[in-house]
Amino acid sequence: MAFMMVVLALNAQISRVTVKVADLPKAIPENVAKSYTGFTIKEATKVTENNVVTYDVVINKGATAETLVYDKGGKFLRKMTAPAAPTTKPQEKPAPPKK
Repeated sequence: MAFMMVVLALNAQISRVTVKVADLPKAIPENVAKSYTGFTIKEATKVTENNVVTYDVVINKGATAETLVYDKGGKFLRKMTAPAAPTTKPQEKPAPPKK
């Protein structure tokens, strides 16, 4: 009996291309307007990985920023919350005492 070993190489092919909001599938801005009231689309990226297309869409409202992931047809897949920016001010040194 002979055994044959098959080795598959996983060469992930990933490309990221910035996309204009006007070029997104229509369902994406509609979903943002409906489900994320008050948020605006800041930027969008078309991600192709192993021939699978998704869109990473960064939305913001004030200091809150989130990244939403959609499939190529504009169906919502998941949300990734961006790390919060530090809101504390650097501590000032106290003034030297007056003589």
